[in-house]
Amino acid sequence: MDDPIAAIAFGPEGLIPAIAQQHDTGEVLMLAWMNRDAVAETLATGRVCYWSRSRGRLWRKGETSGQTQRLIELRLDCDGDALLLLVDQTGVACHTGRRSCFYRARQGEDWVERTAPEIAPESLYGA
Repeated sequence: MDDPIAAIAFGPEGLIPAIAQQHDTGEVLMLAWMNRDAVAETLATGRVCYWSRSRGRLWRKGETSGQTQRLIELRLDCDGDALLLLVDQTGVACHTGRRSCFYRARQGEDWVERTAPEIAPESLYGA
């Protein structure tokens, strides 16, 4: 196949969900969105690039915080409508300063924080 991106079924807004997972531990780090340009840049450079819905532009993971993701392998699910990115995460993946965005667990009637921030968010983003 000449265009590897042609197999990807982008949604009506031109986006596809992308799950980032640490390649060597299996830890699920985050969920973000990619468009065609983000996938193409990621494949071309090896540095993970997403589409930021809030900024309305490409977002190169770590461009502000320095917490980058290097692509190890890109996988496409059976329906072609979700991506799994096996990455090598430098530092934390979550904007809250935690390693993973999936740090809350349901216990009874409550959501309980399972991990504390490793880095203060204001040190990541200068807030």
